[in-house]
Amino acid sequence: MEKRELGWSGIEVSVIGLGTWQFSEAWGVTSYEAAKEIIAKAAEVGIDFIDTAEVYGHGMSEEFVGKALKELGLREHFVVATKIPGQFLAYGDVFKAVSRSLRRLQVDSIDLMQVHWPPCWHNIPTCEYMRALEKLVDLGMVKMIGLSNFAPELMESARSCLAREDIVSNQVRYNLIEREAEKEIIPYAEQEGLTIIAWSPLAQGILTGKYTPENVPQFEDVRRDNPLFHPDNFNKIYETIVTKLKTIAERYEKSPAQIALKWILQSSDTVIAIPGAKSVQHVESNAEAGNDAWFLKREDWLELERTSRELTITRVTW
Repeated sequence: MEKRELGWSGIEVSVIGLGTWQFSEAWGVTSYEAAKEIIAKAAEVGIDFIDTAEVYGHGMSEEFVGKALKELGLREHFVVATKIPGQFLAYGDVFKAVSRSLRRLQVDSIDLMQVHWPPCWHNIPTCEYMRALEKLVDLGMVKMIGLSNFAPELMESARSCLAREDIVSNQVRYNLIEREAEKEIIPYAEQEGLTIIAWSPLAQGILTGKYTPENVPQFEDVRRDNPLFHPDNFNKIYETIVTKLKTIAERYEKSPAQIALKWILQSSDTVIAIPGAKSVQHVESNAEAGNDAWFLKREDWLELERTSRELTITRVTW
């Protein structure tokens, strides 16, 4: 498994991590034993970065991760990242929320605590929550600070509030279809030596090739309202991106998902990806994308680049 440094921290993590939003009602993996098997398999195949959040199942994901790491004896194997939501960012709430994360994760210190999104609706000053997080580092409750879903201007504002610490990462949506992060966020991270943690790197399953225009289920999970699955978008995505992924995958004897993940990793050396996994087979497949024994040839990477650039999607579907 290829590894990359997490920001400027000196800590290296696997380029493919394990996202755990699926350990919630939102995605349907509500069995602890299933979650435990997935986490055990992740460690077995070389994944050592695990990402969760307080809002995933209202703490269910953190509880599953913490319990599994303790029972499997894997706490020292994983760099554990979690996220505090925008509505929990008042100064006192930051301490309360992080304390509850520590309890659910059954750890003494959280390796990477990320601000899940800015406090868009609560008008909490940026320095109020950033200084609270810095104090938590002083207290040893948090080791590193990260952001999630922050534009460069907001990243600059957040960083300016810190007196002794700095952020190491920004977690954003990034995949072969949704490439907005390339416009400003990734260049900023490259310039500043920060890591981009790509969430939804497989576009919630579209890039796996599992779904076709004739086989788009009526989802009962978070994908129900994803505009990418709307016919106005999905048919174009399938005909251009997915069919191209399948063709290239055959050349490498890999899966479309593995090609899509490898394309992200080869697009910038500041990026790591955290695909979710609802089975041990998903974990094994995702991990193979981080295998440093194979890479996309330049012409294949460029073929996907050109095809993706030509795709236009709309989020105005109603």
